[in-house]
Amino acid sequence: MAIDLTALRAHFPSLATGLAFFDGPGGTQTPRPVADAITATLTGPLSNRGTVSPSELNAEHAVADFRAAYADLLNVPANGIVHGRSATQLTYDFSRHLAKGWNAGDEIVLSRLDHDANVRPWIQAAERTGVTVRWIEIDPETTELDLDSYERALTPRTRLVAVTAASNVLGTKPPVRRIADRAHEVGALVYVDGVHYAAHHLVDVPVLGADLFVCSPYKFLGPHCGVLAAAPGFLETLRPDKLVPSPDTVPERFEFGTLPYEILAGATAAVGFLTELDPGTGASRRERLTRSLESIHEHELRLRARLQEGLESLGDAITLHSKAPDRTPTLLMTIEGRDAREAQAHLAARGVVAPAGSFYAYEPFTALKLEDPALRAGLAPYNTTDDVDRFLDGLADFL
Repeated sequence: MAIDLTALRAHFPSLATGLAFFDGPGGTQTPRPVADAITATLTGPLSNRGTVSPSELNAEHAVADFRAAYADLLNVPANGIVHGRSATQLTYDFSRHLAKGWNAGDEIVLSRLDHDANVRPWIQAAERTGVTVRWIEIDPETTELDLDSYERALTPRTRLVAVTAASNVLGTKPPVRRIADRAHEVGALVYVDGVHYAAHHLVDVPVLGADLFVCSPYKFLGPHCGVLAAAPGFLETLRPDKLVPSPDTVPERFEFGTLPYEILAGATAAVGFLTELDPGTGASRRERLTRSLESIHEHELRLRARLQEGLESLGDAITLHSKAPDRTPTLLMTIEGRDAREAQAHLAARGVVAPAGSFYAYEPFTALKLEDPALRAGLAPYNTTDDVDRFLDGLADFL
């Protein structure tokens, strides 16, 4: 089986504009069922959570359904799912929670491949606590992590290793499980930024070896928010600063203030939408998600191959910086003698949305001496071969 692309695209009002979207790594378009779930929850009846009135119960159900959906998506228990405004906010929060147990002389290991959301919070927490920061470097020839540098960075004093599961600009997917296993051997925790990865692969947090895993539903057809997943037993060991009357149970102790029930409902609907794209005969939601996301992966890989082949046919004018054999359908490129922002504007005038910039990937751009801005083309489940050809034709015309 495969995804029925015509049926899928019919659910996206924004696609009726005729625009071809290549900005998925920055946030995908939203299908109607997600917007409908948000509207239905907001218009309620809706109150703060409780167990008496229908409006209170609607709020309770929104929270419970959200945790259950992301438990299935990420393969952790429902009470290991924490909602946040964004992955950046969650990482800042947990950097503070974890740093309470750090002491001067401790060390953390960060990756040059990462989005700054999985770098700066840790650096700033380290500065406050007198902790040393060490680095996993990038091999410029392959755009993969240099694991020899990781071995040099890892010591018995390492308290945390923070690494991406997939680069948001290069698409590179490092060997997270191998990195996690080595970290655990020295007693370090592993924090995985899965924001870009979760948009293209079914996540299994225990298989990855992550102690904490963060992702963003708006990267895979949902509303703007963040989700953190961890073992509930591990979350029980963390004591965040909180208001006295607020819940002390896990995961509620990490969620500050009233939850946005409508956003939770939309995020739940996004998982439901993904589940039914090509569900097969699976009995459980996890089984149906596995089938659907495998089909999405195959579809996106076919489009990536077509896009890369077309870009390579344009000759030396285009330099592709996405080189790793194992990577997502995201291509970063620069154009000889031209400003990528001009290419972005040229494509936009032809109905093709492809952004130029450095995309908060400060460390990769610096380490690889990449030209800023660069042009990024990222694929999503709703993209078509026609979209790819329009991108290539527009870029060829620009050259």
